[in-house]
Amino acid sequence: MRLTPLAAAILLFAGMPAHAHRLDEYLQGTLLSIEKNRVDAQMTLVPGVAVFAMLIADIDTDGNGAISESEARLYAGQVLRDLSLSIDGRRLMPHLVSVQVPGIEEMREGRGEIRIEFAADLPAGGATRKLTLENHHQSRIAAYQVNCLVPRDPDMRVNAQNRNYSQSLYELEFTQAGARADSWSLSWFSASPEPLGLVALLLVARFVFVWRRRARPLKLRDGNAPFKMV
Repeated sequence: MRLTPLAAAILLFAGMPAHAHRLDEYLQGTLLSIEKNRVDAQMTLVPGVAVFAMLIADIDTDGNGAISESEARLYAGQVLRDLSLSIDGRRLMPHLVSVQVPGIEEMREGRGEIRIEFAADLPAGGATRKLTLENHHQSRIAAYQVNCLVPRDPDMRVNAQNRNYSQSLYELEFTQAGARADSWSLSWFSASPEPLGLVALLLVARFVFVWRRRARPLKLRDGNAPFKMV
């Protein structure tokens, strides 16, 4: 998942409350992209001027005033260890794809953005799924933001995004066509007497009809945007 810095900034921080731009906070925006067998994520981390001194020791570990590639990867690994990612209650193991760390002076002035990309494989599952992301990195000074791109696969549909107040906890509910239905539901219908099974099917059909009418439409970033955001 490759975004220009401008696109990432608009997608990640649009709608972020004004208090999240304080200089004494560590802004951490995460943008997710889901496929049937994979989830990709891009994190943009922006340390405020007032908290830079608290963070630089974790990044520039040898204190020489320059951040090496190995130091950047070590810090990205620390960030990933502070994340918890799961699908339908099953823990996932995200792996680092890339990391970019700006110069120390840029971060000292509040202009530098750390960008971390990671991904995780998704095990097979049912038609309705829930992806959960928890971020505890530097929680005392963090301001979190999480969002999701509209799936490129037309068989996938985002149903809901749920967040706690700080957005350190994020839940993404989505459906995917063509997935194997849960075995218990299939056996329940097949074991039901014919009249009861027919009534159940009608109730389910009505529920789906009402749910689709009430579903919120997906919003585009702007009329010419190459990416769509939920």
